[in-house]
Amino acid sequence: MTQEQIAVFKEQLLAQRTSLLAQLSDLRGGTIGRAQASAEHFAEKEDSTAQLNTARELEFALDARDGEELDHVDAALRRIEDGSYGFCVDCAMAIPPARLHAAPDALRCIACQEKLEKRQAQRAQ
Repeated sequence: MTQEQIAVFKEQLLAQRTSLLAQLSDLRGGTIGRAQASAEHFAEKEDSTAQLNTARELEFALDARDGEELDHVDAALRRIEDGSYGFCVDCAMAIPPARLHAAPDALRCIACQEKLEKRQAQRAQ
């Protein structure tokens, strides 16, 4: 992979990181604390307890998902810095640029990712 290609992926990852940080900031109440934002958000009396609980669980799930995605992006940026970006962590083969364009934080080539997902599905059964 050329340095120009890596620069494009790094730019894409940095933009994704900025977007995720903004989303997390919004979910967590921006400049106010998370607890205060949650208290203000869920203090509305018009909604039933079930609606409030569902909304709260959804916000926590979104927060967790965005946090996990941010971890993946940060890990990809570290791989760029250490020179291991673009290589499958399982088979060490180069990950095709088309895959990295679709998922710039990808750890595995498509074949290894499919094997991993199959193993995970089998364990879940």
